[in-house]
Amino acid sequence: MTKRLILIRHAKSSWSDPFADDHARVLNDRGRASAPAIGSWMAEHGYMPDIILCSDATRTHETADLIMQKLDPKPELHLSPQIYHAAPLTLLELIQRQTADCIALIGHNPGIGMLANLLVKSAPDHTRYSDYPTCATAVIDFEIDGWADAGQRGGTCVDFTVPRDLIGTSRTDID
Repeated sequence: MTKRLILIRHAKSSWSDPFADDHARVLNDRGRASAPAIGSWMAEHGYMPDIILCSDATRTHETADLIMQKLDPKPELHLSPQIYHAAPLTLLELIQRQTADCIALIGHNPGIGMLANLLVKSAPDHTRYSDYPTCATAVIDFEIDGWADAGQRGGTCVDFTVPRDLIGTSRTDID
């Protein structure tokens, strides 16, 4: 049986207030353009999660909301403080406790990028996969009966994108 995991790093956040609490940082303009672009890409390709596991940080929750606006049907959203800056194996343990066939996880680097690299048999041919920039999204399939069987190097990356692939980088591309 195929199980699908969609790993998403939160969209670009604002650093306009250097004294702001990290957990409370919001998305900047680029992030608010990137997240819906990722949601549209997911919808166009049929990457429809049953649930989204999401860090409870403001920037990840905002990323999830913007992505979900493009998805129909809307997945269940589960916010978790456990995902905030979690290590890759902590994220994997959280995934292994799930029952849905298709799970999206929205988190933070370095954990989310490290997990993406840890789970696949071979990385996709994309220059940004190894550093997993903001709003990078990997779609990884596992041929397993249940998530408890998901493990290191067991997945196949069937797709990967970053916002730059979808909307470019100039200011006019994101306004």
